[in-house]
Amino acid sequence: MSANELFDPARLKKYNINGPRYTSYPTALTFSGLSEPAPLEKALSITQASGVSLYVHIPFCHSLCYYCGCNKIVTRHQEKADRYLDYLEKEIQRRAPAFRHRKAEQIHLGGGTPGFLTEQQQTRLAGMLTSAFDVVSDAEMSIEIDPRRTTPAYLRHLSSLGYNRLSIGVQDTDYRVQEAINRVQSTSHIATLVDCARSAGFKSVNLDLIYGLPHQTADTFATTLAAVKAMTPERISLFSYAHLPERFAAQRKIKNEWLPSAQVKTGLMKQAITSLTQAGYEMIGMDHFALPSDELAEAQRNKKLHRNFQGYTTRGDLDLLGLGVSSISAAGNVYLQNPKTLNDYYGKLDNNEEIAEKGVFLSPSDLLRRYVIQRLMCNLAVDFSATEALFGIQFRQHFEPELAALREFEEDGLLQVTGTGIEVFPSARLFIRIICMTFDAYLKGSAAIQHRYSRVI
Repeated sequence: MSANELFDPARLKKYNINGPRYTSYPTALTFSGLSEPAPLEKALSITQASGVSLYVHIPFCHSLCYYCGCNKIVTRHQEKADRYLDYLEKEIQRRAPAFRHRKAEQIHLGGGTPGFLTEQQQTRLAGMLTSAFDVVSDAEMSIEIDPRRTTPAYLRHLSSLGYNRLSIGVQDTDYRVQEAINRVQSTSHIATLVDCARSAGFKSVNLDLIYGLPHQTADTFATTLAAVKAMTPERISLFSYAHLPERFAAQRKIKNEWLPSAQVKTGLMKQAITSLTQAGYEMIGMDHFALPSDELAEAQRNKKLHRNFQGYTTRGDLDLLGLGVSSISAAGNVYLQNPKTLNDYYGKLDNNEEIAEKGVFLSPSDLLRRYVIQRLMCNLAVDFSATEALFGIQFRQHFEPELAALREFEEDGLLQVTGTGIEVFPSARLFIRIICMTFDAYLKGSAAIQHRYSRVI
């Protein structure tokens, strides 16, 4: 499949609209207060998951990147992380007993900037996790880092703690772009870190890229892509910059006139897909790339790809326990989100209250629709008989309005509905979010979608 097939002008004009990314269904925007006592424990009593994946949110950053929409706290006071770890330890001690009969098979540190922690603080955190949870010896342990604050010695220390997967925020290598987003960093230093990670024993390196940033052009982005390909990471993430200054104050530092036009931005994405696939990377889902030997590529080929709050993953059989401020758990039939501010998070733990601030218990209809959306997002297909066997429905009767709504996509050559299921064509993968919206029972109209979700490209 060529990039030209993905970027059909008529389809782009019609379907490049706003919509959820479906890292969950229902999405986090539907979460509300929970009155149910011990919601996590209740969900775990009915889960069929074989183990648990641990996500730890480290909210601190040393400096502010203007494009960022993550939940973060910009500070240079390292002692704030010591206090944060004190409260993380309290949360771990509260949550861990519910998982005493489960193996922890994945650990992921996100942020913010997990590399904000010193080597000593990283050692403390790793000890807290391994002492409280039954972590398997070959656990997948991944961490996101800011290369500006990372040294080869730091990576070697992370490796000694068991971390074996690394994600580095590159975003763009052009100095003018970096200056506009307040993230000036050395490309040669990033290359050194990639080499060091491999020599230190990391099994996989992911590099993050963003298109649609201020001052990006086809020429500057070609230089970025060439630099990234030269480092031969196992995975590459390609994200669209969503300019939402009304929601994220830091983005007000970025002037509208600095941003590439919609046409140029689309061209940047097409350029990246062409460049990366020609270099041998396989396109995973809608925004990831992986070498053919990578687990993500294998999972996609075997139709075992999964999607959660961290994006595409290979382990859909694990419950997700989120630890730390703003983190989200997904276990059994519940989503739970911790408070988004440190004071609220600390207060919940000090007062021995239920830690989660909001969430949602999924109804039988939610679970069914989540399954359908997951299959479409990850495998571009839904099998009617498999869905019927799992949920005890007649697919065509149950989803009669949705199947009727899919006819327009079918007429436009994006998918086909057969006697056995729904098959989305590979050339329509960029619009998979829009197709999935057909099965979303929570969307209330175009105005809400426009203001709450990002554009497809």
